[in-house]
Amino acid sequence: MLVGNRQSDLIGQTDLLKVPSLSRLTGCDIYLKCEFQNPGGSIKDRAAKQLIDDAMERGELSSGMTVVEGTAGNTGIGLALVAKSYGLNMLAVMPNDQTKEKERMITMHGGQLKTVDPVPFKNPNHFYHTARRLAEENADYWWANQFENTSNARAHYLHTGPEIWQQTAGKIDVLVSVAGTGGTIGGNSRYLKEQNPDIDVWLADPDGSGIYSFLKTGEYVSEGGSMTEGIGIMRLVDNFKEAQIDHAVNLPDQDLISLSRYVQQQDGIVLGSSSALNVAGALAAALYHGPGKCIVTFACDLGDRSASKLYNPEYLTGRGLKLEPEPIASLLARYRELGDAILTVKYRGD
Repeated sequence: MLVGNRQSDLIGQTDLLKVPSLSRLTGCDIYLKCEFQNPGGSIKDRAAKQLIDDAMERGELSSGMTVVEGTAGNTGIGLALVAKSYGLNMLAVMPNDQTKEKERMITMHGGQLKTVDPVPFKNPNHFYHTARRLAEENADYWWANQFENTSNARAHYLHTGPEIWQQTAGKIDVLVSVAGTGGTIGGNSRYLKEQNPDIDVWLADPDGSGIYSFLKTGEYVSEGGSMTEGIGIMRLVDNFKEAQIDHAVNLPDQDLISLSRYVQQQDGIVLGSSSALNVAGALAAALYHGPGKCIVTFACDLGDRSASKLYNPEYLTGRGLKLEPEPIASLLARYRELGDAILTVKYRGD
């Protein structure tokens, strides 16, 4: 049990939870790393703390200064929480199409919020470029730069990966992760493969992201879009270069609806959209390998942060998605036939 003098001291040491229904169906032990237990409610608390700790140790950041970052939400919440603990200010630059739940949490943790229109990355008004520009224009601002600042991946190399290794007694066979900045899959895969090179690392990628295409062809090409927020990359960033990946699978939003409802009804587990994509990837990996494997993935945040999208019938139908979940037997049969849709790669940061 952790004891701390400030909220940021409680980040990490999250529990590992077995998903009973999917484990029974596949004959594998499928586990969720419960990152919603972090004080800011998401896995991004880990990166936020490491980004700030390392910057303060380097002398780039000191009490009274302002941390500024472009974020889809969870990193902004984590940075706001850690900044408050350390006597810092926080300014989050966020696209205005993200869930209102995340906007509220940033301000409730003492952060200042600047929302901008969602535009392509090449547009100078993209939230990433806006955050960088604000930091450059203000001497007392520090830009966290979560995509390129490898303190992000370092948080998982130093902490999350060792926790998983200890919690599974070194018996983990498969790690499954989505990628937003690449920090989670980068740091965890690198640490775990140092312990056992045979651990099979899977990337789960949504529509609208180009990582699956990059791993297949070397080029970032995407089709469609996804309700998942902050997941997917259309460029090669330094944190993703830390990753060591063996398989990749692209899965549609419709499957997130089906699987989130199934584990909600069967196990009482309420998944957020990125967590649902992780679980879909874990299910694909389990059926690919067959029974007897220990598979770990991440419950990235609290399911209620997806209330206005994944659990909102009006939003889903507006995106052309079906509200009725696919029967689990049908979904399992389809996943068993993914075949060539599962990429076999040996990506080692090159």
